[in-house]
Amino acid sequence: MRIAVFTGSHAGPPAHQQAAATFATDLARAGVGIVYGGGDVGLMGVVADAALAAGGEVVGVIPQHLVDDEVAHRGLPRLEVVGTMHERKAVMADLSDAFVALPGAAGTLEELFEAWTWGMLGLHAKPVALLDVDGFWQPQLAQLRRMVDDGYLDAARLDALGVVQDAAGLLEFVHGYVHPARKWTAPRS
Repeated sequence: MRIAVFTGSHAGPPAHQQAAATFATDLARAGVGIVYGGGDVGLMGVVADAALAAGGEVVGVIPQHLVDDEVAHRGLPRLEVVGTMHERKAVMADLSDAFVALPGAAGTLEELFEAWTWGMLGLHAKPVALLDVDGFWQPQLAQLRRMVDDGYLDAARLDALGVVQDAAGLLEFVHGYVHPARKWTAPRS
């Protein structure tokens, strides 16, 4: 099994760095591979380094322009270099059995929401989860609940988004995951 990890290119606070390192170490020790954005910076680098140190499989996927900017992790046994950010996300999705977002910024949100939306549209049936370090995702979850309350998002879709505290919680969520029915299942008349 491989998990796509979306997270920040900035390090964030020390508590987030420690949580990311522990999470990646625990996944590696459980025999779960990590697919991530291929950088050696921020929490991305923390995740990769911790998983590698624990003997885990780590696959980086990075667009050429970021390799040119010298942010590629040179210590990875497998680094897939692609042409665009769009290709990066597609390759990460193809290589992964599930997705998890750790703390991050706009790029992390964009990756998370695209993976989650692809599931809603029936492009995959893979679990998507949030690693909620120090309540980081609680404001976002409040906004998503508002979307449900206002009728923009089906409650079943929000219920299918995992919120976990650690690697064990993620693996439990993944193993018990039941994908909701596709959002659009029949032609409209």
